[in-house]
Amino acid sequence: MTTAPVPTPRPPADETLRSALAVRARPRRPNALSASLTHGWRTLTKFRNSPAQLIDIVLMPVVFLLMFTYLFGGAFAGSTREYLQFFLPGILVMTVVLMTVYTGTALNTDITKGIFDRFRTLPFWQPATIVGNLLGDVVRYTIALTITTGLGLLLGFRPAAGVTGVLLTMLLLILFGFSVGWIFAALGVVVRSPESVSGTSMIVMFPLIFTSNVFVQTATMPGWMQAVVSVNPVSHATTAARGLMHGTATAGQLGLVLATCAALIAVFAPLTMYLYRNKNQR
Repeated sequence: MTTAPVPTPRPPADETLRSALAVRARPRRPNALSASLTHGWRTLTKFRNSPAQLIDIVLMPVVFLLMFTYLFGGAFAGSTREYLQFFLPGILVMTVVLMTVYTGTALNTDITKGIFDRFRTLPFWQPATIVGNLLGDVVRYTIALTITTGLGLLLGFRPAAGVTGVLLTMLLLILFGFSVGWIFAALGVVVRSPESVSGTSMIVMFPLIFTSNVFVQTATMPGWMQAVVSVNPVSHATTAARGLMHGTATAGQLGLVLATCAALIAVFAPLTMYLYRNKNQR
């Protein structure tokens, strides 16, 4: 007695398999802008879990403004009110520059905690993680600049260029901070820990800030120091900010800052993307 052979089951067609597995239509892949805005919103929501960031944004510029104005203003300019007119634009530049470090620390935190590995498996434009962090930092800059300027007005700061000058100064410094942030984004990709980003950044940032014209006029410095200050990009941003606030800015001063911003973005944005892309391929 022979038994009939059992037929081998045929694999289901691709269409049948897809219809069995897909509950609903696959969502469209987000474009670069949508992905960047989503990561920017993610950066802002970190405020709820990291209130220390808000403290730094609000407290740091306020402490520096009050301390330097009332401790050193009389010695530097003869009166605290006169020094405030000179110092406030400088403290705005200092605040933005110091806050750019957050870009690198936030990016490095994602890498060290493994969130980066999860992101690289998802179908979105991968550099959106970096761009989103930078966009989130723009909101930080805006908050810090608004609070510091408001406090300065309460203390007696009076910009000769009025509201227009203040707004133009804030826009210029936000652009300056955005461009400097690319430096620390590149640093955040290559270092091993967020603490290394902060430590390395401060070693560079504090000498850069204190060898500028943020606190005192360049003419009061020795000749060799004036040469250093005159090539410092922080000095260029401070000079342009003072000019916009008081209505004395020249096209050359503004053009120098804008050229510096363009150069930083042109160099460090592609470098950061290259480092990030190579890290994805490891």
